[in-house]
Amino acid sequence: MIDALLRFASLDTLVFALVLGGVAAGIGLERLLPRSGRRQTRKGGRSRPWQAPSVPQISIADPAEQLRVVAAAEFTKQTLLNKQEARVLYAAERAVAETGLKWRVMAQVSLGEILRSENARAFAAINSKRVDLLVISQSGEPLAAIEYQGSGHYQNTAAIRDAVKKEALRKAGVRYIEVMGRHTADDVRREISRLAFELLPA
Repeated sequence: MIDALLRFASLDTLVFALVLGGVAAGIGLERLLPRSGRRQTRKGGRSRPWQAPSVPQISIADPAEQLRVVAAAEFTKQTLLNKQEARVLYAAERAVAETGLKWRVMAQVSLGEILRSENARAFAAINSKRVDLLVISQSGEPLAAIEYQGSGHYQNTAAIRDAVKKEALRKAGVRYIEVMGRHTADDVRREISRLAFELLPA
């Protein structure tokens, strides 16, 4: 009986020693990995998916972290509008000029910049959404949003996303103008003329 207990005790001690050794090895490896991870982040501009618990997590909202990430990354420029959207922009600019009004046409405008709501959830629903073009008055008041709907636009949840924008703009008193692929510059001109007539009947 005593011999069995001694054998059990020695086995238990051996297991404990192995576990303790594994923990020590893990801690040593943990101390080495974060350093190499930080070097890779600085070099490639890519964040590591894993960080040691002892390393403080820095939010991307921190300006210093933003600067570090941007300085380590590469950037390339891209067009603000595709060819069809640019065509609508130029047509709208010409139509506005023909009205003689000092309106302006802006491109890729965030709804969060032109709409306000006391309902925090409602504002969050539209904050990051954009309109292709926005006609503004001389004083900067939003008058009409122009959306280009090319072929294949209404896929997945596109119709619902557009409905969200339409409703928010409607409630704010901003006209919503849809331009389809089949529409011409004359169609855009008619819409701008109609808008001018509605807002300035005289």
